[in-house]
Amino acid sequence: MNSVRGFLAASVISVQNSCFIYPACQKCLSRLILDSRRFNCLKCGCTGEAKDASYRYRLSLKIADTNDLFDITVFGSCLDPFFGVSAENLQRYILRFNQLSGETNTDASPGVLVQAVETCFIGRRFLFGV
Repeated sequence: MNSVRGFLAASVISVQNSCFIYPACQKCLSRLILDSRRFNCLKCGCTGEAKDASYRYRLSLKIADTNDLFDITVFGSCLDPFFGVSAENLQRYILRFNQLSGETNTDASPGVLVQAVETCFIGRRFLFGV
């Protein structure tokens, strides 16, 4: 992995997926495998009850500077100010919304949330640490 770090000023062209939150291992931050009652981290072997899983933001974007296009993924609490709540709380809101609306796909983000994220990010210029 290259250790050179810098900043990139670029505009967001598109949001690459509609899943902005993932269940994250508290030890290694990898995606957890969830079933109805348990979670398992394939990377470090951490296990626990599904209700105790923590959540983290993961926003995949296509961005452009003046010369190039890039695919970039932004992780973690740096996205809290944009969403207005932590990933944990947003996950609770999504689950409650899905329950009230009868949505059976527990990984689905409401369409209105996807539209809000696209409106917030697409066409806007940000400074990305890379």
